[in-house]
Amino acid sequence: MNSAFLKYLVALLLFGSNGFVASHILLASNEIVFFRTLIGSAFLLLLFVITKGRPQIPANRKHFLYLLLSGAAMGACWLVLFEAYVRVGVGISTLIYYCGPVIVMALSPFIFHEKLSAVKIIGMVIVLAGMLLINGSAASESGLTKGLFYAILSAVFYAVLVISSKKARSITGLENAMYQLGASFLTVFLFTLAKQGVHFGSIAENLLPILMIGIVNTGVGCYLYFSSIQKLSVGTVSICGYLEPLSAVIFSVILLGESLSLMQILGGILIIGGAVFAESASRRSGQHQVLGNGLRQKNDA
Repeated sequence: MNSAFLKYLVALLLFGSNGFVASHILLASNEIVFFRTLIGSAFLLLLFVITKGRPQIPANRKHFLYLLLSGAAMGACWLVLFEAYVRVGVGISTLIYYCGPVIVMALSPFIFHEKLSAVKIIGMVIVLAGMLLINGSAASESGLTKGLFYAILSAVFYAVLVISSKKARSITGLENAMYQLGASFLTVFLFTLAKQGVHFGSIAENLLPILMIGIVNTGVGCYLYFSSIQKLSVGTVSICGYLEPLSAVIFSVILLGESLSLMQILGGILIIGGAVFAESASRRSGQHQVLGNGLRQKNDA
């Protein structure tokens, strides 16, 4: 249990440092995501072959299609999220992005026929208030920018990712991550191909951080994440998962020199606090499972 918990925490911190590592890659945001998904999916495929994994596609075609959809949503999510990093900063983008799980919770009565308790509703209202504080503060300074729009859109794609992952419940662990990341790479590849063809910025000058975000943050991070969550309780995975957005904000302030206004800090506290409050209530009622089997199920990614 201690070993699994340590792996889980390291994975969350790696995911939380994505914005910091990406800030050292002097490429367009879609190019960063392209190399991240390419290298990460190749790493997981190699790991899957080494561990002699057995694909479950023939027996789970419907779940496999849901998993491909979740991977496509993850690719789209990362595309807009990394663009939001550039436009409005890692801290604000991450906090808005983490409204995604609450969107899933709000839709769960209609999609998964789960009961929406009063405590969950209170938690969602708290998160919504936090999001309004962050967006309102940022919009008052520079208007409703494309950056804020991209950050909100990333939360929507995140919700699609989680919902699709939950429907692919029979495909778990490393295989889940491998298929998701492969589908996300295909999505990003098609987007990049349509946008700019096969022309990229200088790869040689950015090789080290590219390898870092592809192999370490994505490949190793996903391996640690999926090799640990099956050995931890649902409550531990759900609640401790919010270390990722918290660490991302801390890294953005300390390492990137980003600043948050008092209203934005309060908004961040409300988002994380409200989400944890709702998660705790769901765990106690026994009605909530980990949000998603995919890369961003914490979330979650």
